[in-house]
Amino acid sequence: MKKLFRSTPIIHWDIIEKETVDESIFRTTKTRNRLILELMARGGMRIGEVLKLTPNDINHRKLLLRDPKSGKEQEIIFIPQKVADRLKEFIRAENISEDQRIFPICYGAARAVAKNAGAMVGIHLRPHDLRRHAATYASRSGVPFEIISKVILRHSHIATTQMYLGKISDSEAMRWIENIYA
Repeated sequence: MKKLFRSTPIIHWDIIEKETVDESIFRTTKTRNRLILELMARGGMRIGEVLKLTPNDINHRKLLLRDPKSGKEQEIIFIPQKVADRLKEFIRAENISEDQRIFPICYGAARAVAKNAGAMVGIHLRPHDLRRHAATYASRSGVPFEIISKVILRHSHIATTQMYLGKISDSEAMRWIENIYA
């Protein structure tokens, strides 16, 4: 009986500092790989969502997700203007047709992109770490929790979002204390 009613342990993820994530992205020289990393880290996208993108799904700074994980018919992702511009330029440069996948690689190759980017800065980096980073960075920047949950991560339950926000590092705590009392 104990096994049936055992509570699920709460997993606390290590938070990767913004500077480390930025450095791993900026050190990535291949445009395709850099865009994949940026869409996860800046748009909070899952790797499967990134790999399904087509030029038809792009409308300025909004990306349309067809058949998302939530079960809804579609969802919208908002990305920074600089990332949107680089994505459009990449599509033009690679001559990708409107209904063709922008990143026609498999999950394993996408995981390797993240792993290699992390190795360049000396960390173990997984694709979902970048999604968690998007949520944590938004939270630490003062974005309302509801926006992080419903817009950035597109979770149906706020409790799911709470699992994404990891422990606060000592440097992060000191930075907030300085901001409050400086």
